Amino acid sequence: MVKKKNINQILKEQVSKIIPSQEELITLQAKTKEITRVLEENLKKKKIKADVFVGGSFAKDTLIKKNKYDVDIFVRFVDNLDDSKISTLMNKIIARDAVRLHGSRDYFVIHSALADFEIIPVLKIKNPGEAKNITDLSYFHVSYVKNKIKKNPKLANEIRLAKAFAHSQDCYGAESYINGFSGYGVELLMISYGSFIKFIEAVVKNDAGKQKIILDPEKLFKNKEAIMQQMNESKLLSPIVLIDPTFKERNALAALSMATFEKFKTACSRFLKNPSVQFFITKNKEAEFSKKYDKNMITLEFSTEKQAGDIAGTKLKKFSGFFLREASRYFNIKASEFIYDEPKNAGRFLLVAEQKKEIIFPGPPIEMKDRVREFKKEHKNIKIIKGKAFAYEKSVGFEVFLNNFENEKSGVITSMDVEEIKRL
Repeated sequence: MVKKKNINQILKEQVSKIIPSQEELITLQAKTKEITRVLEENLKKKKIKADVFVGGSFAKDTLIKKNKYDVDIFVRFVDNLDDSKISTLMNKIIARDAVRLHGSRDYFVIHSALADFEIIPVLKIKNPGEAKNITDLSYFHVSYVKNKIKKNPKLANEIRLAKAFAHSQDCYGAESYINGFSGYGVELLMISYGSFIKFIEAVVKNDAGKQKIILDPEKLFKNKEAIMQQMNESKLLSPIVLIDPTFKERNALAALSMATFEKFKTACSRFLKNPSVQFFITKNKEAEFSKKYDKNMITLEFSTEKQAGDIAGTKLKKFSGFFLREASRYFNIKASEFIYDEPKNAGRFLLVAEQKKEIIFPGPPIEMKDRVREFKKEHKNIKIIKGKAFAYEKSVGFEVFLNNFENEKSGVITSMDVEEIKRL
């Protein structure tokens, strides 16, 4: 029997794989400098009071290797401007090849083969409490993490390992269709625990249903009880409450759901019991699902015209839940999986559905005679059980169900911003 590699060997091996190459970093640096220079020149020409800084993982040196990178470049406006004024000023300084995207504030993206460079407008504030938008805190986040890594350089690779692990387990990203760990959240977790291993060991030991993990890296509150008593309840719903060191009123992991946390915890437990490089490799969820269920798998594609990313992904995931609830009336759902394809801006919905022999439609109580008459017009086989009408009908195959669903629920489909449902 081949001897298992120990955890330290595996982590050392992974670090070498997840650090971007020197060639990539040089190319990213050059392109970032070029974009920053043009922005600064345009600001000067137009006499706009603003400065430019590079943020995100690239600035903090916590970037992990990808096929395509994201680089955040922020334009900080000195004056306390409203969003419409900021948008007008951004149009004056932005390059022609930049694509405008909608967000809490509109921002721009310059695409290249190696990376997407996001140019994001923010306010230059002295106090985090002045922030009108979460992105206004970005400068403080970058400064805090960079200072911590400067004091303890080993943190950079611990952060990379945690990001890579969370990403491979489909738990990385604060988007509403993921409800996972944000990049900044992961950085703060590694700063709090000191290492990836200590963090996942703490996750495995925790029973989030009984006791949340509560972290306050800079001791901004007196104790954990004070956090639970003084913070807004809406910010305390996540299984991990992580006080943002730059702004005590914010939970940096507020987006993390219990479902994602439990999925991550299971992966951590399995890794600690049987460490393997496989835990750092992103799986093809569709291929895994297909391999497991073979010919029984049904594949649907939901498309939308909404902006790709968090907006579209969240809407399509919500729609997949609605579709699943409707399908479960006619089928026993054995398995299902939602996958958001951002480049295509479509949701792929995989399911294994076993047709029910009979469908039961609950009706009105018998004392509601007018409604019972209407119910009988809609359904033929009616039975009265304990004073309530029930209709029994034969189930239908999936193609018939899908066709009926599109016809009968067309209004709901449109209201949920779904443009097309396609069976693949």
